[in-house]
Amino acid sequence: MRLIGSDRFGDHQPPNGHPERPARSRVMADVSRRWVETGGFLTAPRIATRDELFRVHSLTYVDQVAGTAGKRVQLDQDTFTSSSSYGIARLAAGAAIGAVEFTVAEQAPSMALVRPPGHHAEADRAMGFCLFNNVAVAAASARVAGLERVAIVDYDVHHGNGTQWMFYDDPTVLYVSLHQFPFYPGTGAVNEVGSAGGRGFTLNIPLEAGSGDADYDLVMRELVAPVVTAFHPKLILLSAGYDAHIRDPLGGMELSTEGYSVMTSHIQRLAASCCSGMLAVVTEGGYDIQALESCLDSTLLQLAGGPTPMGRPIRGDTRRAEAVIPMVRRELGQYWPGVLG
Repeated sequence: MRLIGSDRFGDHQPPNGHPERPARSRVMADVSRRWVETGGFLTAPRIATRDELFRVHSLTYVDQVAGTAGKRVQLDQDTFTSSSSYGIARLAAGAAIGAVEFTVAEQAPSMALVRPPGHHAEADRAMGFCLFNNVAVAAASARVAGLERVAIVDYDVHHGNGTQWMFYDDPTVLYVSLHQFPFYPGTGAVNEVGSAGGRGFTLNIPLEAGSGDADYDLVMRELVAPVVTAFHPKLILLSAGYDAHIRDPLGGMELSTEGYSVMTSHIQRLAASCCSGMLAVVTEGGYDIQALESCLDSTLLQLAGGPTPMGRPIRGDTRRAEAVIPMVRRELGQYWPGVLG
């Protein structure tokens, strides 16, 4: 298990009062320090090259973000740069690539603690606090390195529109998102399944606000695990957003820290069964500082401990999950016969 992080992520400084604030990087630094003190390994990230960014972003867009260097610029209604943000965003993308490189080389899990987050950034525009799409850059890097199939699982409370659109017609990248719906950014409906040769390789699980541990556990068992297993990826990337936590000020979900651990364990078991444990985790959202810290600690503990046996389903109200499961099966069953059909 390898942790990748840097104190430099605090140099990205949106305006005062912004939810994606430097305090998040201080939490990441504290988590990293405790990890090292208990014998864990921490690696400093490198900056992603422009060519690596160009695999998912347009040249014009990369140049637009580069043009903000040394300036405070508002790129959309809630996405801002400060003087160092261009370099820090490249560092975040580079950390995600580094996580993949370690995981592929060592066949062991890795986790990149980064900000700004990335999954809303589209090929040619910033969005939702995100400048470059870290996990998408990492997935594209893995494909260039020769991995035939990559699965991305995203459990941020918001749908990862940028990641979805970047691989929407690509059958070699499976994108799976569990998210609050309807909610920002407005995408992620069940019928968004991919286009052209990529039809069926986008799996959206739009959950109603108020969904909790039992709902997420059920859809992981009934939808995510069967499809990822059938896809049989060579690598799993996890977009780890902790803003579905019950304490988070932006989301309306009710996941607990323990619920997040259970979800991570599901994904860890999938990696063990499908791709020799090759799982790389990249942070996304999470805006309650206490919840973010507890979730980061628990995720690291889960990854370091290795896959745990499948336990019993979490007890609790699953009405929201039960409402969406048949919808997903109807929409995706034709692409996954015998799996969801």
